[in-house]
Amino acid sequence: MAQRVLVVDDEPKILVVLASFLESKGFEVIQAQTGARALELLAREKVSLVLLDLMLPDIPGEEVCRRMREKLSLPIIMLTAKAEEEDVLKGLGVGADDYVTKPFSLKELFARIDSLLRRTSDLAPLQSECFFGTLHIDFGKGEVCKNGKEVGLTPSEMGLLSAMAKRPGKAFTRQELIDAVFGDEFDGFDRAIDNHIKNLRQKIEDDPRKPTYIKTVHGLGYKFEGSLGLQN
Repeated sequence: MAQRVLVVDDEPKILVVLASFLESKGFEVIQAQTGARALELLAREKVSLVLLDLMLPDIPGEEVCRRMREKLSLPIIMLTAKAEEEDVLKGLGVGADDYVTKPFSLKELFARIDSLLRRTSDLAPLQSECFFGTLHIDFGKGEVCKNGKEVGLTPSEMGLLSAMAKRPGKAFTRQELIDAVFGDEFDGFDRAIDNHIKNLRQKIEDDPRKPTYIKTVHGLGYKFEGSLGLQN
């Protein structure tokens, strides 16, 4: 069964081009020109990935992304004409996994889509589970529970947590985390990692301002701390 992509953009020409291109790559495409329509479709359709324009006529794309994240952990790529770093970081801060700046090449866009979907599916083959106090990470299912309750992580957040949790105590530079999670397709700001880490801390830490698990290594990057237990 073909993977389904939801494309959200208020420009009909862009929708036509993206739909034609993605269908030529084997995807099934559904479209929305407003944020409200996108949220409506997402509530009743099974979707593998969302391409989300940030400049929509009814609801700001950042708000649409935030509402999507409240319900689902599927991959979201922002399509944005806002090339300024702060604008991009704002979009990542509400839960987007990646972004592409308009105008973009279809080849570049497909590379980002392919990379993100591969990272999502790459979580599945592992069978081990890790326990760090009240935090339970199931690498096989790509799921995290805290105090027995499932925590909804984005693919990027799950990738970052997995990379660090598999090597507790190791200090990772931002570039090492980019390489481990995003690979060669990443073409953005180092600070994007900081936004993902901030979001991740909000979800798994008791007090994000005084993190127990994800520690900042000043002048370098981040590390995961905790006593590891494994079940196969």
